[in-house]
Amino acid sequence: MIRKAVSEDLEQILTVLSAAKAFMVKTGNAAQWEPGYPDTVISGDIAAGNCYVEEEGGTIHGVFVCIPGDDPTYRVIENGRWLNDRPYATIHRAGSDGALPGFFGRCLAFCRTLCPDLRADTHEANRPMRRCLERAGFVYTGVITVADGTPRRAYERV
Repeated sequence: MIRKAVSEDLEQILTVLSAAKAFMVKTGNAAQWEPGYPDTVISGDIAAGNCYVEEEGGTIHGVFVCIPGDDPTYRVIENGRWLNDRPYATIHRAGSDGALPGFFGRCLAFCRTLCPDLRADTHEANRPMRRCLERAGFVYTGVITVADGTPRRAYERV
């Protein structure tokens, strides 16, 4: 079951994010989430009402953020262009502990109930997420730059 996260979920969310970070490192993507991230921003995501968890039997196995509206990071895109200018929601900080296969598909289905047009980005080295996005019908649209000045591959699904 996917539901909105609450502050009492924070400890379990951090455990899931730790598992997701370990998976990223294991698969060759040690640079995307610098030390402390996204742990330092997830409380704000919860407070803003944009953080969601996948829970089964009282245990959280997945977490993601879905933010409706304009994402300032996406205003400039290089080496490509967005597919349209319609309203969209952005998927950020998606991670799973791996216990429930198919997490990203369920995350995507949920996000599409909030907004049919979705955008996401990921690090060049995050091959598993790139495959997930492409399998889910996202189209590579170019390169955006995140707040720390590093590039990310941008994707959109309409």
